[in-house]
Amino acid sequence: MKSLIIICLTLLSISLFAGESAKKIEQPRIQMAILLDTSNSMDGLINQAKSQLWKIVNEFATSKKDGVSPRVEVALFEYGKSTLSVESGYVRMIVPLTDDLDKISEELFALKTMGGDEYCGKVIKDAVDHLSWSKSDKDLKLIFIAGNEPFDQGKTSYKTSCKDAISKSIIVNTIHCGPYDEGVKTFWKDGADIADGKYVNIDSNYVQKYIEAPQDKEIARLGQEINKTYIGYGRSSKAAMARQEAQDSNAAGVSNESMVQRSVFKSKSQYSNSSWDLVDAKKSGKDVSKMSEEELPEEMKKMDKKEREVYVEKKKGERESIQKKIDELSKEREKYLAKKRAEEDKKDKNTLDTAIIDVVHVLGARKGYKFSK
Repeated sequence: MKSLIIICLTLLSISLFAGESAKKIEQPRIQMAILLDTSNSMDGLINQAKSQLWKIVNEFATSKKDGVSPRVEVALFEYGKSTLSVESGYVRMIVPLTDDLDKISEELFALKTMGGDEYCGKVIKDAVDHLSWSKSDKDLKLIFIAGNEPFDQGKTSYKTSCKDAISKSIIVNTIHCGPYDEGVKTFWKDGADIADGKYVNIDSNYVQKYIEAPQDKEIARLGQEINKTYIGYGRSSKAAMARQEAQDSNAAGVSNESMVQRSVFKSKSQYSNSSWDLVDAKKSGKDVSKMSEEELPEEMKKMDKKEREVYVEKKKGERESIQKKIDELSKEREKYLAKKRAEEDKKDKNTLDTAIIDVVHVLGARKGYKFSK
């Protein structure tokens, strides 16, 4: 009887320990909705968003909460364009919260500006009401709204929208594209204050100076090379792989810095494509051996179950090797750039990326997130 009790207690301890371990490894989330004014005067803002997306999400990827890297989800809205419907309040949700950041990039590059009415209260309300926000107070939930017209326009009160956001632990941060004092007078700061957020102003037409680092060409080359390790499966794989290539081209077309930042992000765990790539899918728990032949790419259809497993493992190993090289080069690059920036006489003006990154550092620290940079 005594032995039986000891065994039961031992099993209970193991069970409790396993439960505690499961809690510890629960992945935190950073959720961010980007609300962009796409009226006529905002071409510079859109260009900054296109060129700086990968730098922004890379910063999130360096963070950890309780030693665990977060899942990064981004949503995209546009507002203030005359081609959007009057009924919608000139607001459109382009992409809901997703970790498919290639999709976010694709849609950013498709954005066009046109004159209209900018209703900040309405777009904030739509973001709060229509996105699948985390229910956990441990996750970091952020809205970034950028524009240049008065914040109080439209029938939907920005005060009500911001109060509703913070009541759900969604922090609203405002980015005024113009002088700081003008943003204060036109209620951009008030909107952020109501929702426990930060108010910043940027020069949306400013183009940041690119500092070339010795590692840039090799990082960009490896960013292309890593594409060869993806194994597309299912009906959506061809479109997804084409999107991946297209966003490489878009990043390269904007600037060398954008292409390097995208390549670096492709080395992070947050760049996950489990919905169409077998390597990422297997990491997420998909059993390759049980997949139907119709789901598999042509090169795997003639393989037996063992050969399929070996093939996926081979591609996984190749990818991890490339990711490791990119990570090492990225760290060397950061050291080089830190030294170069220290030598600069003038600090770059505030732009979309610096505004978002600075805010996330402050608000992330409140939630226990730590950043490596």
